[in-house]
Amino acid sequence: MAKILLTSGPTRQYIDPVRYLTNASSGRMGRALAAAAIDAGHEVVVVSGPVEVEYPAGARVVWVLTTEEMLEAARREFAACDGLIGVAAPCDYRPVRVEEHKIAKTGAPINLHLIETPDIVATLSHEKNERQSTQWVVGFALETDDHHYRAITKLQKKSCDLIVLNGPEAMNAATNNVEILDRTGSVVGAFSGSKEEVARRIFEVLAERLIAGTR
Repeated sequence: MAKILLTSGPTRQYIDPVRYLTNASSGRMGRALAAAAIDAGHEVVVVSGPVEVEYPAGARVVWVLTTEEMLEAARREFAACDGLIGVAAPCDYRPVRVEEHKIAKTGAPINLHLIETPDIVATLSHEKNERQSTQWVVGFALETDDHHYRAITKLQKKSCDLIVLNGPEAMNAATNNVEILDRTGSVVGAFSGSKEEVARRIFEVLAERLIAGTR
């Protein structure tokens, strides 16, 4: 049995007390993958941003709000896990300044100065490599163009063992269409259908290639 950390859902980066940047991630793919892992007899910890879906009762869920909070929680949990499935869609940018009070409408444009948030999968991969750990890492890449090139670039940059490629149509949808790429850039799986079915097929590939040798 493996202990698996799974990040899921979106994060929020506030610009004032009531407004925030985010995306349409629903957590459905994360829920489906958590269920597939539990059904296979593994222990699952989910670090999730705000979603309306309910994760499987067998999973321990750690709720977070921002990308920084997701990274902090994932760092804490990953140390005791055999592997990471990074299916979350953290908000990639945050404002340099968060206004203390609600920004009032004046009829004039406003400018937001944004900077990148931490890359959670890349950070955890870098830290486990520094520890010379045998932990494995699976990332997700949502791309709108140059799909394979961008996915392979992310896989290498984030030091992933496998990366799951999908498109924007997957967000907040009941279905998904994915390809799984290994470190050589080869497609080792291609699945489409309900997120539950796709998750089961993804997990079969992970079980064969990454989990079989874990404790």
